[in-house]
Amino acid sequence: MILVDSSVWIDFLRGDQTPPAGRLKSLIGQVPLLVGDLILCEVLQGVPTERQALEVEAALRRFDIVAIVSDAVAVRAAANFRALRARGITVRKTIDLLIGSFCILNDHVLLHRDRDFDPMARHLGLRVLSG
Repeated sequence: MILVDSSVWIDFLRGDQTPPAGRLKSLIGQVPLLVGDLILCEVLQGVPTERQALEVEAALRRFDIVAIVSDAVAVRAAANFRALRARGITVRKTIDLLIGSFCILNDHVLLHRDRDFDPMARHLGLRVLSG
């Protein structure tokens, strides 16, 4: 399964022509895509009006919505943070650490455009889809 990060959904919904947004466009209807609950929240936070938020929510609910955080993911995310910190790498956003850890635990591929995921791919086995 492919989990799509908010960085890609935001570009896609704005119509930005980034490679990951283009990849997302080619994947819709071809493979199962997942939207994480935290990702849904991040995307909806950036929508300026309630009307637009309802439209974006409806569009994202066409895909499977999954709960990202569980006790297992929280424990793994903390361990992953420590493992990266031991290498001198600090992930800037806890949400990204949780998303990456969720994907690692569940063997999901992540489509993203966010540098916080790069060290997780390099050092922790996060599988990513390039744009």
